[in-house]
Amino acid sequence: MRISHEAIYQALYVQGRGALRRELTACLRTGRTLRVPRARTRGLGKGFVTPEILISQRPATVLDRAVPGHWEGDLIVGLGSSAIGTLVERTTRFTLLLHLPPMPEHGLYPREKNGPALAGHGAEAVRDAITRTIVSLPAQLRQSLTWDQGAEMSQHARLRIDTGLKVYFCDPHSPWQRGTNENTNGLLRQYFPKGTDLSVHSATDLAAVTLALNTRPRKTLGWHTPAEALNEVCMLCKQRQCRDIKLSAPRTPSGC
Repeated sequence: MRISHEAIYQALYVQGRGALRRELTACLRTGRTLRVPRARTRGLGKGFVTPEILISQRPATVLDRAVPGHWEGDLIVGLGSSAIGTLVERTTRFTLLLHLPPMPEHGLYPREKNGPALAGHGAEAVRDAITRTIVSLPAQLRQSLTWDQGAEMSQHARLRIDTGLKVYFCDPHSPWQRGTNENTNGLLRQYFPKGTDLSVHSATDLAAVTLALNTRPRKTLGWHTPAEALNEVCMLCKQRQCRDIKLSAPRTPSGC
């Protein structure tokens, strides 16, 4: 007998007319007590997302994880509009965290409509944070980035110019299309619980959490760590570069 995961979720959430019982809530990493059918989450996309950059246009090679360098990204949001950016490489599960501190004026004045994103995770701040972080990697590991349709990614065209990353967007309200990133965000909530102020965490704090996550053995990697998997990929990239240089170098005539 086989039971789908959807049937299990429905059986859990059916108690209390759709509300999960309080004693079960504590067992959920997300803390979500209500289940929302996917049909209700369908909506219109953002104006900066055009058909040619939707996830349906992403190369099929990204899906099978055979080629490294394809990333998934998102924001985890906390109290007071605080946020931390997350980037996860699909093949190695290597995680990078983006430090997004609020601007000094945040909280001092009422937010102006269409004013600057003082909370620290506006489009410009997110673009700069991704650029600073991702350009430290070899070009072979900067293939693509898949994000949801949040306004923080409205400067994706400039991001592509600065980093070489091809940016693709998920369908509206479809987090399962970034499954690797969603799973990682769930793990990160053990370090950054919901309902807490994420702005109190410094860049050093984020580096410590990144280290803990990337040195954690993963079953999907054959019990290797993401750091080990990424290191192996980088070594292969260097070997290919050396081979290409040797092949492109002019050959010395025999006898010289």
